[in-house]
Amino acid sequence: MTPSITFHGAAGCVTGFCAELRLEGARILVDCGMFQGSKTLKTLNYADFPFDAASIDAVLLTHAHIDHSGLLPKLMLAGFAGPIYSTEATRDLCAVMLADAGGIQESEVRHLNRRNQQRGRAAIEPIYTEQDAREVMGQFETVKLGQTVEVAPGVSVIYWEAGHILGAASIEVNAACGPEPMRLFFSGDFGPGGSEFIADPQGPAGIDHLIIESTYGDRQRIVADAATRRNMLARELLDAHAAGGPLLIPAFAVERTQELLADLLIVMDSGDVPEGDIFLDSPMAIEATEVFRQQGWNPATGRNPFERVRPSERLRFLDKPHDSDGLDRLKGWHIIVAGSGMCNAGRIRKHLKRLLWREEVTVLLSGFQAVGTLGRLLAEGSKRVTIQGEEIKVRANIRMLDTYSGHADARALEAWALARRPITGSVFMVHGEPDAVEGLRERLILAGFPADQLVAPRLDESFSLGKGRAKAQKGAQPRIPPETTAKLDWHNARAQLLLKLSEVLERAPDDAAREALMAQLRHDLGDNEDKEAPDTSARQEAIVPPQVQEII
Repeated sequence: MTPSITFHGAAGCVTGFCAELRLEGARILVDCGMFQGSKTLKTLNYADFPFDAASIDAVLLTHAHIDHSGLLPKLMLAGFAGPIYSTEATRDLCAVMLADAGGIQESEVRHLNRRNQQRGRAAIEPIYTEQDAREVMGQFETVKLGQTVEVAPGVSVIYWEAGHILGAASIEVNAACGPEPMRLFFSGDFGPGGSEFIADPQGPAGIDHLIIESTYGDRQRIVADAATRRNMLARELLDAHAAGGPLLIPAFAVERTQELLADLLIVMDSGDVPEGDIFLDSPMAIEATEVFRQQGWNPATGRNPFERVRPSERLRFLDKPHDSDGLDRLKGWHIIVAGSGMCNAGRIRKHLKRLLWREEVTVLLSGFQAVGTLGRLLAEGSKRVTIQGEEIKVRANIRMLDTYSGHADARALEAWALARRPITGSVFMVHGEPDAVEGLRERLILAGFPADQLVAPRLDESFSLGKGRAKAQKGAQPRIPPETTAKLDWHNARAQLLLKLSEVLERAPDDAAREALMAQLRHDLGDNEDKEAPDTSARQEAIVPPQVQEII
C-alpha cells in the first residue's frame, strides 16, 4: 500500500491535533487531542471519530496538553486497545489532566442536563468520565528521549526534547516503506529555547517529511532572558497593585502555572514589588505541580527550578471548592492563579464573573488565546462578554504577557525548520490559524524553501507519502467547513448580538424607544403577535435617536 497521512485535527486551527499514519501493516495516530475554541469546533469532540478506532495499532503522544491528549479516553471507549507511547513525565501529567478533564465533563453535563430538562430537551452524556480517564492510563508505555522503540512491525520511533512543557517531545518516525525507509518528523509543540525551566528543543537533520507547528508563525515576540522576563512580570504586578484591586491570572495548569509561580516568588522575595498572598486555585495545577517538583530537573542548568513551588505562608494551594469560594470575601491586593489559560473552563470563569466588572481589578493573560474563547474576546478588547449565560460588563484592566509562552515564535520556527534540512519531501504546517500558517509559509519561502514543498492541510485532508513531494488525495470530506475551523461561529455571533442589543436598549432615551425597537425586531423576525406592524422609519427615527440607530 502507499503510505499516507491524514490530519484529523489542528489543521487550519490550533487545537485538537491528531494525525493518522497509514503504513505497510500499521495504522498509527500521532496525538489524539481535544478541540477548543468555538462551539462549532468543540462539537467535534462529541462526534464519532472519522476512522475506526479499533483498527489503530498505536498512539504516539507528543505531550500532555489536552489539545494533544484530551480524546485518548474517548479513543479507548471507541475500541482502541493498543499502546500509547509517551515519556514518563507526559504519562504522569496525563494521569492528572485526563482525570480532571473527565471530572469537568461530568460536572458540566450534570449542570447542562438540569437546564435541558427545564427546556424539555434530551439529556446528553459526557465524552468520557473521570473513571474512563483513569482506565486509559493502563495503556501507556513510557519511552526515554533518544531511545529507539519499535511500535509496529517495520515502524520505529525516537523521541526528541521539544522544550515545550515537562515531558514534551518531538517524534521521529522511521518506517520500512519499500527498498528505503521513510523518515518523518513531528514537531509537536516546541518551545523557543533559552529557558532555565526546560531544555532547548532538539531534532535530527535529513527528513523525508516534516510536520511543524505554526502557532506563532506570523508573530515575533520579545526575546527575554530570565531577568528581563521577571522585570516585565514585576512591572505588571506594580501596575496591578496601583490599580487598587487583585490580580487575576488565567494560566494553563501545566508548565505556565508552575513557571509563573516560580517567578512570582522570586520577584516578591526581591522586594521590588509589594508583598501579597498568592492563591493557586486549580486542583489540577496543584497535582501537576507535584509532578514538576519530582521530575522538573533541567539537565541544561543542573537544577530543578520548581523545587520551591510549594505551599507556604505566601503561596496558598486551594484544592477544595469551599476554599475557592472563600476568595469572594477578600479585598485589596492579592493574586489568584487559576485555570484555564483561555478562560473557557475551570474555576477562572467564577472569578471572572465576580471581578471583570470592577475597574480596580487586573486580568493578566499569559498565553495563546484561540479564536472563539473567552480569553481571545478579552484580549481583543470586548467590553461585554457572556460567562455561563450571564452578561458581564468588562471594566477590569486586561493585560497580556506572552513571555511565558511555551511556543516558538516566527523566528524560532524558521530556525528550527532550517535545522531539519535537507528535507526531500513536504513540510506540513499545522497547529496554527490561517494567518499564522501563511506568515510561516512566507517566512520559509524567503529562507529558501520551495513554495511547492510547503503544505497547509485542511481538516481531514489526506496525502500520499513517498520520497518526493506529498500528493493530496481526493474524496475525503471535512467534518466541518474548512472556513469555520478558525473563526467566530454563529454561537459567538449570537452572543455578541444579544450583548449589543442589551447595550442599545440600555442607551435608549426612554421605554417608548425600547418598545419601538423591540417591535421592529419582532417584525423583522417574522413575529406576528403584534396586530399592527411598526410605523415607518420616520416614526422610528422620532422615537429612537440617530446615535442609537447607528449602533443597531
